[in-house]
Amino acid sequence: MNATSLEGAADGGDDVDGAGAHGTAPDATAPGRIVLLTTSHRVAPGLLSWAAWQALHGADRVLCADGAHPQLPYLREAGIAVDETSPAAEELLGACAGGRTVVVVATGEGEPRLTDGLARLAGSGRIQMPDLELLPASYDLPGARLLDLVQVMDRIRVECPWSSQQTHKGLAKYGIEEAYELVEAIEEGDRDELREELGDVLLQVIFHARIAEEGRPEDGAEPFSIDDVAGGIVTKLIHRHPHVFGDETATTPEEVKEHWLRTKAVEKQRTSVTEGVPLGQPGLALAAKLSSRARTAGLDVPLPQGEGVGYELLALAARAEAEGVDPEAALRAAARVYRDAIRATEG
Repeated sequence: MNATSLEGAADGGDDVDGAGAHGTAPDATAPGRIVLLTTSHRVAPGLLSWAAWQALHGADRVLCADGAHPQLPYLREAGIAVDETSPAAEELLGACAGGRTVVVVATGEGEPRLTDGLARLAGSGRIQMPDLELLPASYDLPGARLLDLVQVMDRIRVECPWSSQQTHKGLAKYGIEEAYELVEAIEEGDRDELREELGDVLLQVIFHARIAEEGRPEDGAEPFSIDDVAGGIVTKLIHRHPHVFGDETATTPEEVKEHWLRTKAVEKQRTSVTEGVPLGQPGLALAAKLSSRARTAGLDVPLPQGEGVGYELLALAARAEAEGVDPEAALRAAARVYRDAIRATEG
């Protein structure tokens, strides 16, 4: 329908004897009510709040400027007549005349032309304005913006000449770089940088998962998606936290770690405590991790004796781990002090 349908709304429209949606005669002097209904595209269409459904069913008119709005099929299925029209502010006031309620289902861009016009009329002080209400009909849940990231990555993967050619192996170096930059932001205590670097690391996860969706079974690469990735870590977290999601109890961090190691051992069925330790990680971190695995398993394994700085560093890393110190972080902190000293000497 076009804007001319609002004339009928102002004059009573199709309501019998000029009655509103509730079957009662409207007050000819009442300015009425305008409800701007907003929805989130991150929530499935039709999943609206109870207050929104009440407003829609109780309205004298429901308007929407976007005939392709995803909510319209569900509103009409619920028996709500929607006029596809984009009225000016003056026209909307006329539709509310006589105490009527008009609900405007906002488009994805909102209704800036309409709201600006209403603000202009209200600011004039010459017009009795209807009651104005902003009613969010659906809300973003925590993590909803991740859906936007998935959609953006989908488009980039298809349309960007560089991104469309990337592989897991080709992206591996960026994952390492972003992880180091994240650690640096943490150690520097820069929260703005931390937020940005977390986003960069998250991008790597989304990017790899998007590539994995294109896995070719004939090459032995079974496809999986970001939902599979998320589902897997959710299952792992629940299983490894029986003190949260199960019947076990843990009151100290040490008990939590014990639960974690026990359930992990059952899951992995490893024959050596060294399994799963990536040998490609930085040397100090590798040495500390091996020392931690041996100590946690109760293995008394003497450090190998040999000549050279490598064995000295191994002993230092093992000592740091036993004292609860991250040798990599400690060395980086010392290196930053050394860097500052160099700069000071340079003037």
